[in-house]
Amino acid sequence: MPAKAIRVHDFGGPEVLRWEEVEVPDPGPGELLVRHTAIGLNFIEVYQRAGLYSNPLPFVPGNEAAGRVEAVGPGVREFQVGDRVAYGTAPVGSYAEVRVVPADRVVKLPRDVGEKVAAAVMLKGMTAEYLLRRTFPVRPGQTILFHAAAGGVGLLAIQWAKALGATVVGTVSTDQKAALARKLGCDHVVVTSREDFVDRVREVTGGRGVPVVYDSVGKDTFAKSLQCLAPRGMLVLFGQSSGPVPPVDPAVLQKGSTYLTRPSLFAYNSRREDLLESAAALFEQIESGHVTVDVQHSYPLERAADAHRALEGRKITGSCLLLP
Repeated sequence: MPAKAIRVHDFGGPEVLRWEEVEVPDPGPGELLVRHTAIGLNFIEVYQRAGLYSNPLPFVPGNEAAGRVEAVGPGVREFQVGDRVAYGTAPVGSYAEVRVVPADRVVKLPRDVGEKVAAAVMLKGMTAEYLLRRTFPVRPGQTILFHAAAGGVGLLAIQWAKALGATVVGTVSTDQKAALARKLGCDHVVVTSREDFVDRVREVTGGRGVPVVYDSVGKDTFAKSLQCLAPRGMLVLFGQSSGPVPPVDPAVLQKGSTYLTRPSLFAYNSRREDLLESAAALFEQIESGHVTVDVQHSYPLERAADAHRALEGRKITGSCLLLP
């Protein structure tokens, strides 16, 4: 069937995102045909577009979306036509009106979780889940440092960490973002354009440092993030919005016997059972009211290039959707 999608023919800036007609096949064995009602925007798609995370050209970018099942491939028993579904760890291809997706990467939506909310949180919310519950399980009474606290993952993680009983130190780039982080529960907000987050962490913790730093910024924060750790603390580097971290001598971890990990959502939720458990935990947080989702920005799918410019220009706080 013909449909419209964003395609990338050459790696580069936002201008390489082209709105084109594509031919969508029928779903094969183990696949679903899903018509999207909302598509999530994530920084990982900037990496895909630029070629940092390489995909064979041409390709349709995007990892996260919600919609309804239009057709079911042979052998699929878990889903039916009309089911409300979402995904956040499928192969690239979500920047499309309709697509074929592996059924084992898709989850059904609870009645109380809307499709726009799901599209805004599947990738970011399950990222918050594995970071806070599995990479470094946060316990009540701990103080944690979360960079980019007003970003899509950050705003969800702040709320979830508070529900777990943590004290949260968050970094942001502007006063506007600081206000949003505070509104959602961040205890100590550091505006990095005028404050040193290492000094603030030492002040908040009485010089001890924090047991964990969650860092999606990368190059600009990596060295100072290590300075914030308490002995045997862990630096969780799960992104690189400021650029890749230069090669690191493992000896930098010797002081304090600290730990460094570079996790990914795809590795944590590669098994079907892990994906279902992660999504269920996320939906529970939303349905309980511990985590609220504020979609402050949306763009028509055909204007994905404008959305990428805003994302890279740090003009987007919280979640942003592309609407077919």
